Amino acid sequence: MSVAGDHRSRGRQDPRCPPDNGAWEPPGGVLELDEEPQTGVAREVFEETEIKVAVGELTGVYKNMKLGVVALVFRCEPSAGTERTSSESTAVAWLTPDEVQERMSEVFAIRVLDALNGNGPQVRSHDGKRLIAAG
Repeated sequence: MSVAGDHRSRGRQDPRCPPDNGAWEPPGGVLELDEEPQTGVAREVFEETEIKVAVGELTGVYKNMKLGVVALVFRCEPSAGTERTSSESTAVAWLTPDEVQERMSEVFAIRVLDALNGNGPQVRSHDGKRLIAAG
């Protein structure tokens, strides 16, 4: 499960840079066994960024074909808090869509960009590095 934050008044997204690989990606993680997806989104965003969010619509479903992992992405609006790093991030920043494309790998950038375009939910597959064409 991952989340694409949407802060329309700033026109920026709030990704984080995790300590394990140094690459930018949206907040995300694994749902607890008894946790609803929207509750898990709010929890993960807060744990990784210290920002409380109102969880909105599902904007995409993304499957890593090599690992069999499926990510659900939701559009969110910040409701409280100030962005901060945590044990799960080395940096947290508001990025423009252009900065998202520059700093994130293709498979993470598309999740944020799909959430912003409002034409979802999108269903996409990838190999962990690159998108795989539908068909």
